[in-house]
Amino acid sequence: MGRHRGKYAEEPPGERRRRRGRGGAVAALAGALVIVLAIAAAGVYVLVDRADGCGSQLDLDVAVVPEMAPAVQAVAEGFNEEENTVDGQCVRVDVRQADPADVAYAITGSGATMGDTESDVWIPDSSVWPRMVQGEAGDAIITETGTSLARSPLVMAELEEYADDSSKSSWEDVVPTGAPGEDQDRTVRVVDPVRSSTGLGTLYLLHGALREASDDADAFNAQMTAALQSLHQGASADEEAAFLALSGGDAESPPLMVMSEQAVWRYNTLHSESPAQAGYLDSTYYLDYPYVVRSEESAVTRAAEEFRSAVRADENQEHFLREGFRDTDDTMDSDVLTGDAGFQEDVPDELPVPSEGSIDELTRSWTQLKMDSRVLTVVDVSGSMLAEVPGTGMTRMQVTGAAADDGLDMFTPTSELGLWEFSTDVNDGLHHQELAPVRELQATDDGGTEHRDVIAQELDGLEPLPDGDTALYETYLAAYEEMSRTYRPDRTNVILMLTDGDNDHPGGMELDELLDGIDELSSSSRPIPIITIAFGPEVQDVEPLQEIAAATGGAAYRTEDPREIGDIFVQAFSLRIDDSGTGGAGGGS
Repeated sequence: MGRHRGKYAEEPPGERRRRRGRGGAVAALAGALVIVLAIAAAGVYVLVDRADGCGSQLDLDVAVVPEMAPAVQAVAEGFNEEENTVDGQCVRVDVRQADPADVAYAITGSGATMGDTESDVWIPDSSVWPRMVQGEAGDAIITETGTSLARSPLVMAELEEYADDSSKSSWEDVVPTGAPGEDQDRTVRVVDPVRSSTGLGTLYLLHGALREASDDADAFNAQMTAALQSLHQGASADEEAAFLALSGGDAESPPLMVMSEQAVWRYNTLHSESPAQAGYLDSTYYLDYPYVVRSEESAVTRAAEEFRSAVRADENQEHFLREGFRDTDDTMDSDVLTGDAGFQEDVPDELPVPSEGSIDELTRSWTQLKMDSRVLTVVDVSGSMLAEVPGTGMTRMQVTGAAADDGLDMFTPTSELGLWEFSTDVNDGLHHQELAPVRELQATDDGGTEHRDVIAQELDGLEPLPDGDTALYETYLAAYEEMSRTYRPDRTNVILMLTDGDNDHPGGMELDELLDGIDELSSSSRPIPIITIAFGPEVQDVEPLQEIAAATGGAAYRTEDPREIGDIFVQAFSLRIDDSGTGGAGGGS
């Protein structure tokens, strides 16, 4: 209206009088209509302004870890009602759930993702995720504000009816670190560490505890391998599957699950028929729920700052406490985290967030052990295997077969194993005999028998040849040729040799000839480590076995007592988590 008045005021007086003279009534009516329309338009604008709060809107997209979404959504609803503004635009916060692994892997391109992973603000459950992103995608827009929305320590969760009253003070007390079959009274469960910060935090806690407790690198690797093997057996793909496995536990092998304190509370709200008890150790890792900004646009970053202030406001902390979280000063709501469920107000000492290097090392170790093995086991059946092992009443052959049978427990159902026996002239002039082909342990033969049982039966039935010598080198080469011919790049291909003597085959292959043969077949892109476990007093010279190990990236171990084979199995397969990331020659005594 004002613009119209001004325009008309600039017109010459004669023109203005002429218009009025020709159609004053029409002009008056038109002017009235303009006023009515202007008032109507103003009324509509006022109504819109009152309904939306502003003439324009700035949307702030917030992606939050699912368990925290209800609390953040409650804060967002109050924030939106208050009509907070940036540059005259009302900020509207839209909250949606997003799995932290999906977001992280979408940014780095290093893993599979699901759903929409873009957002202006990202609230994962742990600072390990933005730390991983910054390490793998340095150009990613990731701004850590230093704000933690809540905290939740990792604890032990046991079904209430099977809860163990015995105290566990450290993480190495929780997960078995011995040979297969030892101390397996409970199934320890975690969510896959590649997808879960809780699972990764568990590996981090174990890694630190075992580092501190181990005397040397070999002992650490062996114990860490055993722990990882145990955790692999109880790993779940996601939290939902882990909850289901925990609720279905029984007295035969009561489950023990590592989860956050808040997850225990959440589990109990979903599974009241089989509630869990929380247990605390001396020190632990905490989920810290960082507030991360993923935009550099000025208006968006200021809107993110406005919402950050809202979620940390004192009056909004009750939303988080009601959902089973602790405040950033570790305050909890005892009406939510109740003592009846084992929750306690006093918190364990906090361990630091894993470094980027630690994250890489731990995930690599987990993935390497997760990769299914493909192992050809070769067992000595020469005459010396008839000798009795002092104090057992069993022959070396019987002890070796039993130890190898226990070693089967180390392998997943989808691992591939085969079995040979060897001596001299055991198979029409050959020095080796295939007893079971390399197949998946879960595969069945024509009679419906699983391959795992086939191998176990063959191990139980091994019979030494009283006059047989030890054609060790010819057998090594034959096994290497077979594994090279059938190599699987998606698996860890290994030859495992169990023998009680040095090479003993007059007129047979020499060490140099064997090493030359391996050199012709070997390839750095197709590694086939040879792991030898030699036992008994007849093993006089371990140096050739170490040379073979060095040539193949394997290891050689020696022990006087074949009963130690189970522990050596664990030590041997710890090559897969060696700090260097590659296998190396080893030795035992």
